[in-house]
Amino acid sequence: MAMTPLRALVVDDEPPALSELAWLLGSDERIGRVLTADSGAQALRVLEGEPVDVLFCDISMPGLDGLDLARVLARFTSRPHLVFVTAYEQHAVEAFDLRAVDYVLKPVRAQRLAEAVRRVVEAQSGPAQTAAEVDEDIAVELGGVTRFVRRSGVLFVEAAGDYARLHTASGSHLLRVPLGTLEERWAAAGFVRIHRSSLINVRHVSELMTDGGRFHVRLGGHTLTVSRRHTRQVKDLLIHRDTR
Repeated sequence: MAMTPLRALVVDDEPPALSELAWLLGSDERIGRVLTADSGAQALRVLEGEPVDVLFCDISMPGLDGLDLARVLARFTSRPHLVFVTAYEQHAVEAFDLRAVDYVLKPVRAQRLAEAVRRVVEAQSGPAQTAAEVDEDIAVELGGVTRFVRRSGVLFVEAAGDYARLHTASGSHLLRVPLGTLEERWAAAGFVRIHRSSLINVRHVSELMTDGGRFHVRLGGHTLTVSRRHTRQVKDLLIHRDTR
């Protein structure tokens, strides 16, 4: 069955960026109508009178910025999907915490924007998802290059001072977010504290081991020790976890 073209609202306080993004979206056959706003306040006025499926929104704007606008939209009974389009990678974790569908970095490439539209179409047509089912792309920087790591691919997380280090099957990445913040945000996705300095993704645990009264878990070639304080909770959770 053919999909109904999306109604998009582009929000950016810089006219060249606003025009370019509107033009790129207008060239995509999955987008039926493109509205524009040059501020968060104007975006809200547009939304009062026009049904919109998705917002493509800048973050750094005077007055009501993109993150503030997303917080306002969170109060809507039926809110449009949200894609952030920004020059700054450091807001990615907060953006996805606000249920953004995607996070596109400027300068915008047509291919990358097309992928964002694909994700919106998927979100629009798919069944409602629980917090545990919604995945995230996490922006990390390595050698001056911003890359995206899927939250579901994170094996475990270690505290690194005020930051956190994400460990995946291919390597590790430093994220400028405290471990305690990730514990709270990712609890519904299956991340659990096993030590004061580490979280694990229970979906990646392959073995449970006991050695000298200490409990250990194995994830993707890594063996981590569970603190005595967390042993009972972690053991019960892993043994009785949903195996579907």
